[in-house]
Amino acid sequence: MNILALETSCDETSASVVSNGTKVKSMVISSQIKIHAKYFGVVPELASRAHIENINPVIVETLKKAGISFSDFSKKIDAIAVTVGPGLAGALLVGTIAAKAMASIYKKPLIPVNHLEGHLYSAFIENKSIKPPFLSVIISGGHTEIIIIEDFGRYKILGGTRDDAAGEAFDKAAKMLGLEYLGGPVIDKRAEKGNSTAINFTRPYLKGSWDFSFSGIKTALLNYLKANPVKTEQHLNDICASFRQAIAETLCFKAFEGAKKFDLKQIALGGGVSANSLIRSMFIQEGKKNKIKIFIPSLIYCTDNATMIGCAAYLKQKKCGLNYNNLQLKSNPSLPLENW
Repeated sequence: MNILALETSCDETSASVVSNGTKVKSMVISSQIKIHAKYFGVVPELASRAHIENINPVIVETLKKAGISFSDFSKKIDAIAVTVGPGLAGALLVGTIAAKAMASIYKKPLIPVNHLEGHLYSAFIENKSIKPPFLSVIISGGHTEIIIIEDFGRYKILGGTRDDAAGEAFDKAAKMLGLEYLGGPVIDKRAEKGNSTAINFTRPYLKGSWDFSFSGIKTALLNYLKANPVKTEQHLNDICASFRQAIAETLCFKAFEGAKKFDLKQIALGGGVSANSLIRSMFIQEGKKNKIKIFIPSLIYCTDNATMIGCAAYLKQKKCGLNYNNLQLKSNPSLPLENW
């Protein structure tokens, strides 16, 4: 089954042609980082406008890379998938309208996908050996969630962030430190040259709960900088390393506690922050110690991308079938994660 998938939930316009959920025939991502960098965060109105400008060229390029022309679209594409939420209202609307238009023109079934499900199954693209039940940890700019995948499409949400997501904490920390946007990759790079034990930032383990809270780490950094202004490059690198260490240890602690509690032998990561080098290595090391298999997507599948949406759509249609009457579907910026 060949699925054309679209993803426009935030600040990446992406399209992908995915065969049977894991064979990637093509993928294109148009990033808006340069647009939002001067604001040090995503501006919804600007994101929506950029999606409008990019969606058609991205679809055309994706189909071209897959060797599919519009004249043979009906023969080579079996269904269209699109992210319908959660995300920015205007951004989601662009992708949804484009998907509905193509589904109507070519009389194809339309598969709505929850953006979180894309991240949940992003590691599955390259690791078909993952079988439920397993623990999934979504770590991104807008989400930090720990979820048990009891079966494909059946979820048990253990916890989520009470305030800042991990990626948001990295971005805000970078702004405090006078670094550029995106904060996560910049801090990660500098941290490699720093001493992670130089500053003991708080670890918000929230024992007794599966939730996350990263606002305290952000406040701890702010208070530290007031008392200890950055004076040298090495000092800056040490701060980055210590801050990264605190977030990574918190994520790792919660994930492995969850896996042990519910006797799960597999953990899958997803989301942009799962590209962080320390988080990746820490999970792999702890996995070896605890005899738990760790699955982490390649860097290209960590960020928002349409391939993960196509993968989730394929798994969804296998279980639920195809719906040819979805042309009235609407995007939902606050879409909850629901069982199929």
